[in-house]
Amino acid sequence: MARKTWHTGLQQGDVMKTAARFSIDYSAFLDFDGNLLEPLPECCPDAASTVGLYQAMNLVRSFDSKAVALQRTGRLGTYASSLGQEAIGVAVGRAMDKTDVLLPSYREHGAQIQRGVGLDELLLYWGGDERGSAFRNQPYDFPNCVPIATQMTHAAGVASAFMLRREPRVAIACCGDGGTSKGDFYEALNLAGAWTLPMVFVVSNNQWAISVPRSAQTAAETLAQKAIAGGIRGEQVDGNDVIAVLNALHLALERARNGGGATLVECLTYRMSDHTTADDASRYRPANELEQNRERDPLRRTRRFLEREGVWDESAEKALLADCSKQVDAAAEKYLASEPAPPECLFENLYAVLPHSLKKQRQALLERNESDA
Repeated sequence: MARKTWHTGLQQGDVMKTAARFSIDYSAFLDFDGNLLEPLPECCPDAASTVGLYQAMNLVRSFDSKAVALQRTGRLGTYASSLGQEAIGVAVGRAMDKTDVLLPSYREHGAQIQRGVGLDELLLYWGGDERGSAFRNQPYDFPNCVPIATQMTHAAGVASAFMLRREPRVAIACCGDGGTSKGDFYEALNLAGAWTLPMVFVVSNNQWAISVPRSAQTAAETLAQKAIAGGIRGEQVDGNDVIAVLNALHLALERARNGGGATLVECLTYRMSDHTTADDASRYRPANELEQNRERDPLRRTRRFLEREGVWDESAEKALLADCSKQVDAAAEKYLASEPAPPECLFENLYAVLPHSLKKQRQALLERNESDA
């Protein structure tokens, strides 16, 4: 466990007094080649317990590849890839209790899949169909949030409800490094600290907010230290180490559930894809930077660990990839075969009771469709 320490001071004349001291802990269990750096934590007591995490990350990557292919062939809308960030999403979904609430950004496919969201539902959403946000098997989680960081204040509201109802539930809000530069993020931090909310902030620091590098966003040495201003715990983990992320989240969720307040977990990773399929990262990102970070790939690292521990081999790998491909292909077929939503669905899920002005618009649309039929 590494520790970075800062201190703040007040100066009067020649006298300097320390007003407060803060530290940010950093954790990792696997190095880039899958070697153990620390004894395994309770959440992953042995190598065999990590196999499921590796399988889940592969399914996310397989889904990601299919979604990009569908977009490139005009059968899916703009899509945000999670290539290189699979460890974070899978760990988030695995760490949460069933009744906790996930408030995702638009790159949390791994967490959503672990939470029971169907692959076909994810494709529906990215295909522009809001039925993809009405999850069959997940009644609590929020839909994808495309506006940057607004989900953080939503999560503070959800956590406030849990606190007022005295329910042992936690709200997990996810954003990228760019989201931590928004006012919504700081407002949520302040509420989480002031009210001791059962909340976990998960920041996927993938080094790029679209074309803006992390170095141009903030002078803070870590994003985790932003938690200090809110009076909550902040820590940093190797976001490409699925064991480290899972352990940090297990501990953060336990603290929140037991009245210990919120935690900000900064996960260091790298976006190996374009920001979305509407972006071309080669215009602003050095090619050598991307190649260097391929060596830190979370799947590569985890596979090497499992092979070294004797719980994984080439035959298991081939069987896994075949199974992932089968699941993803079946989901794609289901998505492509789905009947288009009727135009009037534009007015659904907006209000408990539709305002008069929108009722008129909805009726006008129905009448026009009838006349065109």
